[in-house]
Amino acid sequence: MEEEPVSHVLVVDDDPRLRRLLHRYLFENGFRISVAAHAAEARQTLNGIQPDAIVLDVNMPGQDGLDFTRSLRAEGMDMPIILLTARGEPEDRITGLEAGADDYLGKPFEPRELLLRLKAHLRRHQPAPAPGTPRIIRLGDKEFDLERLLLQGPDGNIHLTGGEAALLAVLSRRPGEVFTREEIATALDMLEIGERAVDVQVTRLRRCIETDPREPRFLQTVRGRGYVLKPGL
Repeated sequence: MEEEPVSHVLVVDDDPRLRRLLHRYLFENGFRISVAAHAAEARQTLNGIQPDAIVLDVNMPGQDGLDFTRSLRAEGMDMPIILLTARGEPEDRITGLEAGADDYLGKPFEPRELLLRLKAHLRRHQPAPAPGTPRIIRLGDKEFDLERLLLQGPDGNIHLTGGEAALLAVLSRRPGEVFTREEIATALDMLEIGERAVDVQVTRLRRCIETDPREPRFLQTVRGRGYVLKPGL
C-alpha cells in the first residue's frame, strides 16, 4: 500500500517552551516540523521550504502574526494558516479570518485540538470531488478545478487561501443549491467562531471570482437563507 505523504508544518511562536512542546507533539503524530521564534526567522525558513501548513502566534515581537499573515497572502501563499493567541474573543477571531487565516485557536489549548484542526484543514486543502460532480466549474472567464482546488483565469492561476478554496469547493459540489450560513460553518468547521466568519470568507472569495464583488454574479446572497453558487459564462 502506498503511504500518505508526510505534511510539513511551520510553527512560529516566540515562546520556546511552546515551540518545543508543539515540535515534539506534532512530530510524534507524523508531521515534519520546522520552527521559528518570530516572523523574520519564519521568512528565512520560507525562503527554503514551502510548508503544507503554518501554525502562527499572533502576539510576537517585530511583525505580529496578523500582519505576517496578510503579507503571506499578498504574496500568493495559500497553505492553511492557524493563528494562536491569548485573545479569544469572537471579534479577534474575525480579524484573524479577515487577515487571511483559516482558523484561530485561543491559548491555552490542548495540543490534540490543534492536531485535529490541522488534519481537517489539510484534508480540505486537497479534497476529492464527489462522484458525478463536474471537475471543472466555470465562473465567467475563470475555471475552478475541484480536484486540484485550483482557480484559473485568463492570466493564469488565481491564488486562494485554504479557507477560500474550501468554501468554493463546498459550494461547487452542489451548484445552484442554497447553503445556510450554519451549513457552511459546519462544513468549514467554523461553528465555534460564529456564522459571521462565513460572511468574511464569502467576501474574500468574491474578490477572487467576481468582476465586481459588490454586484456578484456567481456567489449570490439569498436574503434570509444563505448563499448559492451559480456557475456560468
